[in-house]
Amino acid sequence: MRSTAEVIADRPAPATGAWLHGVVRDVEPATLAAIVGMDGAPVRAVPTAGLTAVVSAAPLDEYGEESLRRNLEDLVWLERAARAHHAVVEMLARQGPVVPARLATVYSDDNGVAGSLAARRADLVAALDRLTGRGEWGVKGYLVPGAASVHAEAASAGGVGTAYLRRRRAQLTAREEHQQVASAAADAVHAALCEVAVLGCRHAPQDRRLSGAPTPMVLNGAYLVDVSALSRFTDLVGSFGDRHPGIRLELTGPWPAYSFVADRPDPDGAGRESR
Repeated sequence: MRSTAEVIADRPAPATGAWLHGVVRDVEPATLAAIVGMDGAPVRAVPTAGLTAVVSAAPLDEYGEESLRRNLEDLVWLERAARAHHAVVEMLARQGPVVPARLATVYSDDNGVAGSLAARRADLVAALDRLTGRGEWGVKGYLVPGAASVHAEAASAGGVGTAYLRRRRAQLTAREEHQQVASAAADAVHAALCEVAVLGCRHAPQDRRLSGAPTPMVLNGAYLVDVSALSRFTDLVGSFGDRHPGIRLELTGPWPAYSFVADRPDPDGAGRESR
C-alpha cells in the first residue's frame, strides 16, 4: 500500500502563470534577486520589444481566473496581495520609471506577458518617457476643528427653549461656513500646486475610517513633480499653513506614479485577467 507522501509526490504540480507587477525599460538581475514576489521567491524579468516586464510566479490554482474571482472577495487575501504587489512596484520605482500593472493582472505564461507588451509598446514607451525624472507626491488636506469660532446667540425673552434653538442654529451655520471655507481653501491649494507640478489630479476624499484622521478630508490630491522642481513644490506645501489655517496639509511620497499612468499593460482594462 502506497503512503500518503508517495501519492502526493505523484500529483502533478499546479500550472504556474505570471503575475505582472509593472513594466520598465530595463532592470539589473541583482535588483530582481533582491525583490520578493507574490510566491515568496524573487521576481523575474520578461524582456520584450525593448521593454522589460517584471513578474512573479503565480500558481494558477490560487491565481487563475476562477481562483482570483473567489480570492478577491476575501479581504484578508486581498490586503496581503495588494501589499505584496505594491512592495514590488515601489522597489522598481526606486530604480527608475515604472508603469505599474493593475492589481491581479495574471497571464497563463510568459508568452501572454510578451504579447501584451508588444501590443502596447508605443503607449508604454510614451508613459515611461512621461515619468522619467519625475515622481508622484500626495497632498491630503484635513479640516481643522475650531478654526472658525462659533458665536451662539444669547438667550432672549423667548425663553430657554428658544435660546437653545438659536444657539444650535448658529452652531450649524458656523459649521457649514467652516466647511465652505475649507473647501475653497482646498481648491486654492490644488490650483497652486498644479502650477508647479507637471500634472495634478484630485481623488475622492477618503472616509475617516480609511484615513484614520479625526476630522474630514477635504483634499486628496496627487501631483507629478519634476525632480528639479521638488524643493519648490515642498516649500509651497509648507507655506499654506499660514495662508489657509482652516485645513491641515499632509505631504506624502514619492510614490510610484499610479495616478498618472493611463496606459497600463493590461489592454482589456480588467482588474484581473488570466491568459
